[in-house]
Amino acid sequence: MATDQFPESRPSQLGLAALFLKFLRFGALAFGGPVAQIAMIRQALVEEERWIDPARFNRLLAVLQVLPGPEAHELCVHLGMVARGRIGGLLAGLGFMLPGLVLMLLAGWLYTTWVADHAGLSGVLLGVQVAVLAIILRAVVRIGQHIVEDWLLAVIAAACLLATLAGVPFWIPLVAGGLVYAGSHRPMLAAITLAAAVAVAVAARLIAMPGADAAIETGAPVTLAALFVAGLKGGLLTFGGAYTAIPYVRADTVGRGWIGDATFLDGIALAGVLPAPLVIFATFVGYVAGGVGGALAITAGMFLPAFAFSLILFERLEAVVENPALHRILAGVAAAVVGIIAATFFQLGAATDARVPDTLLAVILFALALAAVWRLKGAWVTPAVVAGGAVAGWLLL
Repeated sequence: MATDQFPESRPSQLGLAALFLKFLRFGALAFGGPVAQIAMIRQALVEEERWIDPARFNRLLAVLQVLPGPEAHELCVHLGMVARGRIGGLLAGLGFMLPGLVLMLLAGWLYTTWVADHAGLSGVLLGVQVAVLAIILRAVVRIGQHIVEDWLLAVIAAACLLATLAGVPFWIPLVAGGLVYAGSHRPMLAAITLAAAVAVAVAARLIAMPGADAAIETGAPVTLAALFVAGLKGGLLTFGGAYTAIPYVRADTVGRGWIGDATFLDGIALAGVLPAPLVIFATFVGYVAGGVGGALAITAGMFLPAFAFSLILFERLEAVVENPALHRILAGVAAAVVGIIAATFFQLGAATDARVPDTLLAVILFALALAAVWRLKGAWVTPAVVAGGAVAGWLLL
């Protein structure tokens, strides 16, 4: 793509190596989650270097927030395209994700070779897991505040929460949520869609053979293809924030018995303190389940949509997202995802409760961590809460 397709302003001409190194630096400093990451990129490339004007940046950010995928990473891919076309977008995206990828691979190696088998760290890990549950709950509420904008979206989210807890396959709530909200201006059509979704969900539960769930959970072998698909599913369904990838990655890894919920939560905790998009937790999950190959496969799946939407579809993205029908479908799907991730919070909470020696102490620790993440702001909050959970777990659990 030529830079003259972006007439509002142009970045200074950079060589490909310099472009890669610029975004590699952004990646190495990407602490504090997407808000802090986007603010850093805006300060450097919009306000200081004037790659694009602020109005263009705001429109771009609005488009990326509607689409699935980690928005800070997609923003880097797009700005790399502004500078040097599609090869620039590819290099910018790789540079931004590389520091977190390398650090998470190292963390996975340290975890599997030392931490996981160290019995004396069990209390520390339990404390971290309880703290992470508080972080997830706060994220669910924050995401819901941005997505659940009316009573129908709230009903969709609640229905998907209950459906997920009842074991309904994830795709049924997603499809139903999108179609019901898209057809909400036609009440009869919405009612028919909802009735059809309920019928499909009931049929899926009735048709399932006894014992099938156990076979799915424990019998499936670990394959690179399955890990890639697990990451791809998460990458395609990260509406409203990286935490929305959690239920899909968990279903395809914990659900198959490849790792446990405790290890899964440890991966989320590590991702929260590394300089990377939070979806890098998938790299840890892939490493524990399938070694370096598994880590790379699940990471490739997770980040593929973030590259593809910008690299392949950029010229059409804004026009497509302006389609009101698509807006309503995406809004319904996003509300369904809020319900699904809320259900995952309850499932992870139940799994953690089964392992803690003292439920009351765990509830107190959870309440304190939740109060901290609810009231405090700043890039330091998540690492501090995780560290506090580790210390409390070591002393109390």
